Amino acid sequence: MNTTVLSPINIGCFSLPNRVVMAPLTRMRCPDGVANDLMTTYYTQRASAGLIISEATPISPQGIGYPNIPGIYTAEQVEGWKKVTAAVHEHNGHIFLQLWHVGRISHPDYHEGELPVAPSAIAPKGQAITPTGMKPFVTPRDLSVAEIQEIVEDYRVAAENALAAGFDGVEIHAANGYLIDQFLRDGSNQRTDNYGGCLENRSRFLWQVTDAVVSVWGADRVGVRLAPSGTFNDMSDSVPEDLFVYVLKQLNNFDLAYVHVVDALESDIRHGANVVDLAVLRAAYQGTLIVCGAYNYDRANAAIAQGLADAVAFGELYIANPDLVERFAAGAPLNKPNPRSYYGGDEKGYTDYPALT
Repeated sequence: MNTTVLSPINIGCFSLPNRVVMAPLTRMRCPDGVANDLMTTYYTQRASAGLIISEATPISPQGIGYPNIPGIYTAEQVEGWKKVTAAVHEHNGHIFLQLWHVGRISHPDYHEGELPVAPSAIAPKGQAITPTGMKPFVTPRDLSVAEIQEIVEDYRVAAENALAAGFDGVEIHAANGYLIDQFLRDGSNQRTDNYGGCLENRSRFLWQVTDAVVSVWGADRVGVRLAPSGTFNDMSDSVPEDLFVYVLKQLNNFDLAYVHVVDALESDIRHGANVVDLAVLRAAYQGTLIVCGAYNYDRANAAIAQGLADAVAFGELYIANPDLVERFAAGAPLNKPNPRSYYGGDEKGYTDYPALT
C-alpha cells in the first residue's frame, strides 16, 4: 500500500491517524494574552489533523514581539490553554505548543522602553508590528552569558507550564529569524565568546534549550523547528548547508519526536536565499521529519513517496479548511483563504470557514 499524508504514523510516543500536520499560525486573536473561547473553537475545528502545532507562544514577556498573542508564562495563561487542549482531546486530537522568543524581532514598545535582546547588537532590516502600528526595528542589546542562562530557564519553566496546560508535547521554535535562529546564523550572531564563531558555539544555545525542555517532557514529546533556507526577518548565513547539516546531525543524538523543517519558499528565493536542498537535510536527519512550505496534497504525497518527509505541515490551507483531512480524503475542493483576515480581528476569517456538508 502506498504511504500518503492520509496514512497513519507514529510520532514520538503517539500513534497518529494521519500525516497531515497543522502548522503553527500566528493569528493575533488574543487581546489579553490568555487563550480564549474563540481560540478554543478554532483549534477544535481542526482536531482531525494528525497533529496540531499551536501558534507561536512567548515563553516570557521578553519574548513578545507581536500584539494580541497568547503566552505561556502565567498561571492565568495556563488555565486559558487548558480549555483549548481539553477541547482538542475531546475530539481525539493531538496538540503541541510551540515555544517562542522573538529576540531582536521586537520593539521597545513591548518592554517599557527597554531594548529587545539578541545574540549581537545588529538591527534587522524592516519594521516591527507594535500595538500602535508599524515602526522600524531598533538595534537590539546583546545578551550576556548570564542572561542567556536565564532565558534557557525561561524555556524550562514554559515547558513545565505547557505540561500543566495539558498539551501533548512542545515544539521549540528555532526558525524564521527568531532568537534561537539568530544565534545559529552568522548574519545575526557575531559573538566572540562560547556562543559565537564556530558551528558548535552558535548552536550551543539550541542544545541548552533542548536539554532544558527535554528534562521536562522527555525527548519523545519534543520537536524542533528549523528554516535552513529562510530569509524572513532579515536572516542570512554564509554557509547555511554546512550549518544546518551539522545541526541536524547533532539533533539525531536527542531522539526527538520530530524535526520540523521549513522548506525554501518563493519569497526566500526572491530575497536571495542560499537554498539548502531538502534531500541534503533529509540525509542528515535520521528521525521523523515534518516539512512545510506551501505544500498541496499532491506535492505532500510526492515528498513522502520520495522519502524526503514523513509528514507534512499545512499553513494557509488550514486557515481556510478546518476539515482539511476530510477534504483530502474526499478529493473535495478547498476553500480559499482571505489574507486580509489572517492577523487580528474576530471570528471572520478565523472560525467561519465552512466545513464539508
